[in-house]
Amino acid sequence: MGAPSAAAVLPSSLWWDTLDTAPTPRPALSGDRSVDVAIVGGGFTGLWTARELLMRDPTLSVLVIEAVTCGFGASGRNGGWASALFAKGDDAIAARHGREAALAMRAAMRDSVDAIGHAVAADGIACDYVKGGTVTVARGAVQLERARADVLHARSFGDDDLILLGPDDVADLIHVDGASGGTFTPHCATIHPAKLARGLATAVERLGGAIVEGTAATTIVPRAGNRGPQVHTTHGVVDASVVVRATEAWTSTFATSRRSIAPIYSLMVATEPLSDATWASIGLTGRPTFADFRHLIIYGQRTADGRLAFGGRGAPYHFGSRIDPAFDRNETVDEHLRATLDELFPALHGTTFTHHWGGPLGAARDWWSSVSYDRASGLAAAGGYVGDGVTTSNLAGRTLADLICGIDSPLCHLPWVGHRSPKWEPEPLRYLGINAGLLAAQLGDRTERTRGRASRVAATMQRYLDAT
Repeated sequence: MGAPSAAAVLPSSLWWDTLDTAPTPRPALSGDRSVDVAIVGGGFTGLWTARELLMRDPTLSVLVIEAVTCGFGASGRNGGWASALFAKGDDAIAARHGREAALAMRAAMRDSVDAIGHAVAADGIACDYVKGGTVTVARGAVQLERARADVLHARSFGDDDLILLGPDDVADLIHVDGASGGTFTPHCATIHPAKLARGLATAVERLGGAIVEGTAATTIVPRAGNRGPQVHTTHGVVDASVVVRATEAWTSTFATSRRSIAPIYSLMVATEPLSDATWASIGLTGRPTFADFRHLIIYGQRTADGRLAFGGRGAPYHFGSRIDPAFDRNETVDEHLRATLDELFPALHGTTFTHHWGGPLGAARDWWSSVSYDRASGLAAAGGYVGDGVTTSNLAGRTLADLICGIDSPLCHLPWVGHRSPKWEPEPLRYLGINAGLLAAQLGDRTERTRGRASRVAATMQRYLDAT
């Protein structure tokens, strides 16, 4: 049975509903095919990789194989942060690879924020890219202490761009009720993710790449003898010299990688377009992204059409790494997100919310994103972004292109290249462990809110994640 049509399964979200034109499904694969590079997954990783390969070698035949439509997964549903955040912390990278490697990773992520801006300008992709930075608000003494610690940690790695804010400084950027301070970094841009994904797909085709949609990959087979690697799909077999797996959360649906990546859901809401008076009470004039220092992650942006798009964690992990459209909505999390916005911005009380959506992101067992290319097997892969994939996928695409084309660039020596994460535990340990982490974050925030002191439970969980 083939993949469902794009029109039937597109996620109902702000980003898809505000595209300039409704997506027209591309044709499915029409039988067996041979190419130089086959890329499984039409999200940011796959599309950036295709673009960068063709920029380096226009003679390559590159085929992107997408099960639904380009941008269907996290690439078209995320919070629209092109940030310099890397999932694994500096200390862990330095402990394993040395301080210089950690510094190089930091620099590469910062450069990648700008690389996205340069690429969308060059390709004429109107995706509302604005580099306004990120303001992270501290509410109360416990969160303010975490803000100070973050700035000191950044200084220890030579980063003078992350600055500590006082209450008045925060108010110049965003008017959050109860703000006691915060931090600001210039290294983040807002984007409209579905516009970026669709624009990248068009750019790939303009460069000579091919894309098939409605074509689900069922098996990826490594090189064997004189036969190159293959992608078996619902519509035929693709022979290639190189196969790139760019499937992020959906990596767990392949039998050979079921425990490599855990799909974790993140959900979002969006308001109606807000009035000028409401925006005057909120701020965000320069469109910085925003968050705060609670344990259960939240993230938001002011969209180009004057809405607040706001998301956060809190949805449970589903047993057996299940992915299902029914999980894209969770009424409890939706209510929590709306209540959180009311708490942060009292002026929003009574505002209409027009959109609620979500989807799975991919998490490696050690929270360490990675790229890899094994020339012997002909297989390459990237992912495990833990929600920080907008920028990291751009870096992945440029890195994979250099690796595949044999270009010995500095990108090929970054500490995430060739990293092997341990497998997730079998069920039910995986289910219990991931949801225990979620509960620890929720309990930690509740403790800090009611008792005004740092949560030992949340701190212990964070130390465990840092150590794995």
